[in-house]
Amino acid sequence: MARSTTERKAIRSLVWLLVIIIALIAANGASVLFNNGQWTPKLALDLEGGTQITLSPQLASGEAVTAEQLERAVAIIRQRVDASGVSEAEINTQGNQNIVVSIPGEPDDATRERISSSAKLEFRPVLLADLPSADTIDEPGADGDGTDPSASPSADPGAAPSDAPSAEPTPSVAPTDASDLAWITPEIQERFDTFDCATVNAVGANVAPTDEPLITCEQDGSIKYILGPVEVEGERISDARAGLIASSTGVTTNEWGVFIEFDGEGTTQFRAVTERLVTFTDVRNQFAIVLDGSVISAPRTNVAITDGRPQISGNFTEESALTLADQLKFGALPIGFQIQSSENISATLGVSQLQSGIIAGIVGLILVALYAFFQYRALGGVVLASLIVAGIVTYLIITYLSNQQGFRLSLAGVAGLVISIGVIADSFIVYFERIRDELRDGRSVDGAVEAGWKRAWRTILISDVINFLAAAVLFVLAVGNVRGFAFTLGITTIVDLIVVALFTHPLMQLLARTKFFGSGHPLSGLDPQALGAVYRGRAQFRAPVGVTSTKVASSSREAQKRQTIAERKAAESSGEGKGSR
Repeated sequence: MARSTTERKAIRSLVWLLVIIIALIAANGASVLFNNGQWTPKLALDLEGGTQITLSPQLASGEAVTAEQLERAVAIIRQRVDASGVSEAEINTQGNQNIVVSIPGEPDDATRERISSSAKLEFRPVLLADLPSADTIDEPGADGDGTDPSASPSADPGAAPSDAPSAEPTPSVAPTDASDLAWITPEIQERFDTFDCATVNAVGANVAPTDEPLITCEQDGSIKYILGPVEVEGERISDARAGLIASSTGVTTNEWGVFIEFDGEGTTQFRAVTERLVTFTDVRNQFAIVLDGSVISAPRTNVAITDGRPQISGNFTEESALTLADQLKFGALPIGFQIQSSENISATLGVSQLQSGIIAGIVGLILVALYAFFQYRALGGVVLASLIVAGIVTYLIITYLSNQQGFRLSLAGVAGLVISIGVIADSFIVYFERIRDELRDGRSVDGAVEAGWKRAWRTILISDVINFLAAAVLFVLAVGNVRGFAFTLGITTIVDLIVVALFTHPLMQLLARTKFFGSGHPLSGLDPQALGAVYRGRAQFRAPVGVTSTKVASSSREAQKRQTIAERKAAESSGEGKGSR
């Protein structure tokens, strides 16, 4: 027997749900096989424990950290940790001096670097270098004056070679700009000559004054520089992102870089600097990008950057480019930090609390199931099956996010999952009550299922949208474990829509075609006596028994009354006839 259109739609919806579940299982399996994932969600700091990293500020002699600097540093470090995919971390100050970062599990080297790196970015002109640099800094897009960004400047016959130190200057006047060689005093020249990139920690140079020259090296120690004073601060960066660099012809290459956008003031400053540097043909044409006191790139200035959108190119990998972009995007710390100590910490709540949360969820599920069977009879099985499917989908989604995005399940997150049982059950109750209302109006079971779904879906959708918006606002505004509660609540709200649309409604469409539910069996949850109507066949109803008896009794009384009146009239007519005779 051919299936009806309704049955085909129901089966198609169930197949789509099965595809989603299989895809989630496959994605988690791939994470386990190739990315060291696991089949269970990772636990947060309060349930599993983790690592506590203490950061101490790097300060020049005689300086002290302020409360404002610490507050700003805590906010930036929290943004970096969240951007790295680590959730449920705790960042606090200690003794108005240090910052303590508590992270679930064991952080990798990249996460440690994100936390401790101050990402203090400075743009300084190059005054002297022991080796030339071949990097270029290009403007992404056409420049205003039509200059070819890839064109190399012509050689200056009078320029000193960039691979040889210049003669020791003895300036008689103050430097006129940051590129003036008058900054190189005999003392600085002597320090430069004796400076060893292999033995000197250049990262400590991030406390150097911004209005004085800086002697430092490339991050790999290959090139040594004398740099002029800072001309553009890293704080002037409004955005930074990593991506593949395009060639001068617009073709995307395989080279990774970091694309920077300056704010209004930074754009003006950077334009003025590049307009000056482009006139030089010696090493002073280079512009050093200094991160934490080390030169990450010293590109040549082939064209003036007028739109405030330079790009950093060099020996970047995808990972290093993304890391640098995140550091720059979330701002520079007001001071430098270094890791003072790192130690393992135990769980604050532990496995026993997790077990208590799981038990609470099971108890809540049992109570919901008992109520569903008591109120809806066999339809309670639909409620229970839908909750089980919702639990499977939610578990797979959370496990996937744990493996791929670093999500960790905290006790607050478990509370969100427990509360979601009631939220999901509300959707089933709304749907079933709509079906029963349609049955009271005289529809058949399968007709009531379709009509009830159309009315219930709008209510369910509006309710879930409101729940999701509340969870989203709470997630954005809250910090710490409260965000875990909001996150799981938002996830389960989306799962509720998926399960109701792809499982509960299609299942009801199929059950309505069975004899047990379609005939209104007393145990089906569609009992005619309980609904106030007696089912006599598809789309055929007769009035309730009590109402029929009343009508019959009323009809009998009316008939008796009419008969009495007729007899009385007949008697009166007979009496009048006798009198006349």
